[in-house]
Amino acid sequence: MKKLLIFIICIYGGMASMQAQNTGNAAAIRKLQMAEFAIANLYVDSVDENKLVEEAIIRMLAQLDPHSTYNNAEEVKKMNEPLQGNFEGIGVQFQMIEDTLLIIQPVSNGPSEKVGILAGDRIVAVNDSAIAGVKMSTEDIMTRLRGPKDSEVKLTIVRRGVDDPLYFTVKRDKIPILSLDASYMIQPKIGYIRINRFGATTAEEFTAALKELQKQGMKDLILDLQGNGGGYLNAAIDLANEFLQQKELIVYTEGRAAQRSNFYAKGTGNFKNGRLVVLVDEYSASASEIVTGAIQDWDRGVVVGRRTFGKGLVQRPIDLPDGSMIRLTIARYYTPSGRCIQKPYDHTANLDNPRLQGEDTQEKYNMDLIERFNRGEMMHADSIHFPDSLKNSTKKLKRTVYGGGGIMPDYFVPIDTTQYTDYHRNLVAKGVVIKATTKYIESHRKELQEQYKKFDSFNNKFEIDEQMLADIRAAADKEKIEFNEEQYNKSLPLIKTQLKALIARDLWDMNEYFQVINTTNNSVQQALKVLNEKIYEKKLPL
Repeated sequence: MKKLLIFIICIYGGMASMQAQNTGNAAAIRKLQMAEFAIANLYVDSVDENKLVEEAIIRMLAQLDPHSTYNNAEEVKKMNEPLQGNFEGIGVQFQMIEDTLLIIQPVSNGPSEKVGILAGDRIVAVNDSAIAGVKMSTEDIMTRLRGPKDSEVKLTIVRRGVDDPLYFTVKRDKIPILSLDASYMIQPKIGYIRINRFGATTAEEFTAALKELQKQGMKDLILDLQGNGGGYLNAAIDLANEFLQQKELIVYTEGRAAQRSNFYAKGTGNFKNGRLVVLVDEYSASASEIVTGAIQDWDRGVVVGRRTFGKGLVQRPIDLPDGSMIRLTIARYYTPSGRCIQKPYDHTANLDNPRLQGEDTQEKYNMDLIERFNRGEMMHADSIHFPDSLKNSTKKLKRTVYGGGGIMPDYFVPIDTTQYTDYHRNLVAKGVVIKATTKYIESHRKELQEQYKKFDSFNNKFEIDEQMLADIRAAADKEKIEFNEEQYNKSLPLIKTQLKALIARDLWDMNEYFQVINTTNNSVQQALKVLNEKIYEKKLPL
């Protein structure tokens, strides 16, 4: 009851002026108070009031929109870590292989690397508690490894080639979570940067990567936002500022109770003139769409890929006394041309059944990507239809663009189905590919490191041999994945590329992984085509 009253007071205090004009709001709050009080004090059995209140909040939010949500205290902590840019732990990238924690890479200059823990080591015990062979969940293992900065944890390590277990005491520290996956020169004069989320350090990471590429002679940039689900609004504004001229509008927000707020470029960006290609797909959302929309609306760059997710709602976090939080939608954001790219989520999202409401509507909303695929939108651009009422024009060249359902790219790239088969999907889903890579690295790490001192040498010369492919087949048989020769041969080039990319990741890092895997990414290849074959100039005359 106390929790509910505090919550009501917080909301009531923030909206008092509006409620003074509408006594119905106060009546609704009194009704909610009385219902909770009656249940807590008069119901035949004892009840968990905290659970009741949480369920009430969740049910209320479900009547609003798909992005107004409630998170308990533990969920809030986990949700904030990737965006805040760090967590506190021992500093390793790891993979669970057959109930054992295998270290892929220790974080450079992190706590584990400082005490001598190496890639390929297996952690079998934490503080004398076994974690190997005991069917412990990844989450439980992470809970044991993470902890407050400067606290110590004792690890028991098994190392290949060493008969006895090794014992390390690691002092935990803040571990950075980077938002840039990769940054490299993909071709002479063409740079590539991939951003996986918009967090507290995104702008800083991007600026450092951009300047390094410019030192290497970069003139044009491919900015990869594929799969980027968004993050902080300010991070998106800071990134868009890198490309736009002073006082050019990046985005504006507006809601029923939230006055319009405009966000402009400062003119301090480091890439305001070179050719720019932005890669997006159906999982690019929110902050990714803000950046993409601003670049497209100002005719600053070319967008390549597939229609983005379509999230144009602004959430305000409302902290509750117990550490839980409501993320409440308070406004919509609009691109410089006035587009709201939010896809429908109320009854308008259910033209086949306009009576759907609340949670039923939300379920329909969540099925949108599947329905896009079923409609053929992922394969054919002409399957996508925008009503004329959502038509807008870009700011400089007056090109037609649409709102109301994500950002439509300038050049459509269908989803690749040429090498993806059921056999390949089963290999990935059952962990065969990653396990085969791990087994290979464990057996050949030393010779690979001696043979390939630099990644360029590895990238040019290394090939997946027949023995490794035979191991893949044998592992698939062990997992009861039925062999299909036609599908195997169809997926073989992709399997080889994925294996090589994973080996590169284990020997170096994610940067090298993407240098390999991008050779099979059709959107990346289309971006290079746009830049190399004068297609860019046809869309955006210089």
